Amino acid sequence: MNDATYMKLALRLAAKGAGWVSPNPMVGAVVVKEGRIVGRGYHRAYGLPHAEVEALRKTGAAAQGADLFVTLEPCNHQGQTPPCTQAVLNAGIRRVVIATRDPNPRVNGGGAEFLQDQGLQVEIGLLADEARRLNEAWFKWVETGLPFVIAKAACSLDGKIATASGESQWLTGEAARAYGHQLRHEVDAILVGIGTVLADDPQLTVRLPGRKRVGQGGSPDKLTADQRPKTEDRFFRDPIRIVLDSRLRLPLDAKLLHLDSHAPTWVACTTAAPKDMIQEIKDLGADVLVMPAAASGLVALPPLLKELGRRQVQSLMVEGGAETLGSFFDQRLVDKFYFFYAPKILGGKTAPGMLAGAGVWRLGNALQARDLNIKKLGPDLLVMGYL
Repeated sequence: MNDATYMKLALRLAAKGAGWVSPNPMVGAVVVKEGRIVGRGYHRAYGLPHAEVEALRKTGAAAQGADLFVTLEPCNHQGQTPPCTQAVLNAGIRRVVIATRDPNPRVNGGGAEFLQDQGLQVEIGLLADEARRLNEAWFKWVETGLPFVIAKAACSLDGKIATASGESQWLTGEAARAYGHQLRHEVDAILVGIGTVLADDPQLTVRLPGRKRVGQGGSPDKLTADQRPKTEDRFFRDPIRIVLDSRLRLPLDAKLLHLDSHAPTWVACTTAAPKDMIQEIKDLGADVLVMPAAASGLVALPPLLKELGRRQVQSLMVEGGAETLGSFFDQRLVDKFYFFYAPKILGGKTAPGMLAGAGVWRLGNALQARDLNIKKLGPDLLVMGYL
């Protein structure tokens, strides 16, 4: 095997931390000696050992004179865990191959330079694009302070999200719905508009058959030793639930205010919201974010995203409805989209489409999708892409 093969394995290991490690990045590590893999590890959950430490612990004395392949530059500072660079140095590693630098100002270049100064051979850039794509939400958040925004919608082949009478459940099949719930597990927060809550009274939780729900923020750190290493195969977590509700029309008996879930519910409103409603919603355990209003009177989205970033929300999935999704697309705030197409044609000029909002007047102003990927999920099609 060559260096790229070892790094690909490290990237696959890193991906196993999806949904558990935020606000840390997903990282994988592989230790190789004389052409043989002698250790491997990944960052399992926030607060648990980083990938390098996990891999080196499993490697033991065989790490002396070995090569370490890691998907992100090892940290050189004390955080929730000790610096990984010291663990690498203590283990006797001779060469470190890093996919990409850490853009965090406390780390960027520091880890690699420390190891080089200690006499280790350090190489950077192997499969860098793949490594950045794996942690695309984390990179955006570190570099801009804003969450990575994902738009998700399910519709018919002709782009309708419901019939003319309003019927919408279920457009897509079980495989597509399960994929959507896996996405919920992997993001920090999901967002809907008040119209969706009033129409559907959703729970906005994760439901994955055969897996158990654990608390928000990395409860796998409380699992017993025999429940590891396949944490991600047995459990899931709920994301933060966010409702856009400028005037607080949210019913106090809404399901998302009365859930058996450790994940919080946040309601974003404007100063036009009644103060007594703000207190009543808070009394039910939800957090109310009073945000500036846009010219339309609705919650201004850029300040909301800035506040979510401040609260360490790195990935935000916008699930609807059509007006809310349209607003995010109109304001060029979407980074990535997942569109699920059911093999149905609904028609009807009054049937709601996937996106509302203002849209564009000229083709030249259209949003251009890139890096499209199409996947078949049972009878349905998933189109993924970036903007």
